[in-house]
Amino acid sequence: MSRSKTISDGLLLDRLVAAVMTHGPSDLTFAKASEAAGLAAATLVQRFGARERMVEAVLLRAWDQLDEATAAADAGTSLDPAGAIELLLRLTNSGAAEYNFTDGLLLLREDVRNPVLRARGAEWGSRLAEALGRRLSDDAEHATQLGWQMASLWQGTLLWWAFRRDAEPGVNVRQALENWSRTVGVIWARPMDSGALDK
Repeated sequence: MSRSKTISDGLLLDRLVAAVMTHGPSDLTFAKASEAAGLAAATLVQRFGARERMVEAVLLRAWDQLDEATAAADAGTSLDPAGAIELLLRLTNSGAAEYNFTDGLLLLREDVRNPVLRARGAEWGSRLAEALGRRLSDDAEHATQLGWQMASLWQGTLLWWAFRRDAEPGVNVRQALENWSRTVGVIWARPMDSGALDK
């Protein structure tokens, strides 16, 4: 008869995602993971086998969380250009901005080097671009182009915010996306709610 797990795989990975945010993926040892998870290091070795497999599992969990947040934002915003901007604002976590766009670059490095994680990132990017494109154009090809452009501008705006810190990240994102929308001729059907960032 097998022993039941004292901590489920999902809860364990959620705790280790937080540990990665503290230590970075390259410094997540079994000892540090043990402290964060409340399990013996030997137990973690039994579950994952190798440190590299543990880090991969943790980062895949982080991708799962981002997929869930993206799906919720997609379902909860209007199917128009204003909704595209709102979707990206919902994915812009002002409270965690300093981590996400400084230490978070270390996670991106791991994602790019690992083919499994790189594939997850590519899949998410395609889904995000498609969700944005549906809000920007009825022409499929044009929608794909606009969706990728908007997603790229969003990420670039957040990257430069990490250096400049001249306003709240959501303020910079909204301004950049609205300016881009006007430049490419995408006009939203209703005015944006200036108080949305406070929600």
